[in-house]
Amino acid sequence: MPNPLRKSLESGHFAVTAELTPPRGADFVALTAAAKILKPAVSAVNLTDGAGARVRMSSLAAAIHVKQMGLEPIMQVTCRDRNRIAIQSDLLGAAAFGIHNVLVLAGDSVDRGDQPDAKSVYDFDSRSLLTALRTMTDEGKTLSGSELSSAPQFYPGAADLPHDPEDDWEPAGLQAKLAAGARFIQTQYCFDMDVLSRYMQRLTDHGLTDQLYFIVGLGPLRSAKAALWIRDNLHGAIVPEGIIRRMEAARDPRAEGISVCAELIQQAREIAGVAGVHLMAPGLHQEMVEAVELAGMT
Repeated sequence: MPNPLRKSLESGHFAVTAELTPPRGADFVALTAAAKILKPAVSAVNLTDGAGARVRMSSLAAAIHVKQMGLEPIMQVTCRDRNRIAIQSDLLGAAAFGIHNVLVLAGDSVDRGDQPDAKSVYDFDSRSLLTALRTMTDEGKTLSGSELSSAPQFYPGAADLPHDPEDDWEPAGLQAKLAAGARFIQTQYCFDMDVLSRYMQRLTDHGLTDQLYFIVGLGPLRSAKAALWIRDNLHGAIVPEGIIRRMEAARDPRAEGISVCAELIQQAREIAGVAGVHLMAPGLHQEMVEAVELAGMT
């Protein structure tokens, strides 16, 4: 079965992915509406898995739904909540519905959520989960060695935090994720293209951009306040002071946020090693589409 995201990346097409948060409820109304808005503008959508350590519909159910709508899903899987038996079972269920793209994450700490007494599991870490995905795909076996009746065709991804690398910095974490089976990388927000350019050059120097597809985190900003919140509360997010000042000075923050995002998409596209952008902006689905259109990506 063809994988549109993989085909897009491997053909050299600049990919656009977007994040969708499954609903806090037992219906698909909001998810369907958001997916319909995004569908013309993106290569695939990420379905988050208990983001912020809060209860929402499972990423598996949400991914199945958008797949049935004709939109390519990237199912996020966190290591926080389930043991290796449950995760591998969910992965087989996903594969049965033609869901191939899996983004592996550790998961936000339960301390960040609304049920801090919940118990974290972390039976897998991100690298061992990547190894399980590779074993199921390449060997047709579970991690225990049990034979599968049919092998899934997973396309595993992992997360990364761009930064301004020190002279002696080496990308050991990314190298380990590559060795464990990652094939694409989606990053945290990086609104500083100078930092991104230096970071990508270092990854290129280590040969990683020849082996991994890097999809850089961006998004339309709602306001200067939102930009400050991202900078101060999301681990690893990079929002330079110039962007914040620009949003503060905007007469129409919504339009300015779209313009900023579109400009950064265009600039990111020119940086060697960047294979696409990943747009994150809860609730701003139409703004994501407008930014993609303004950037000339549709």
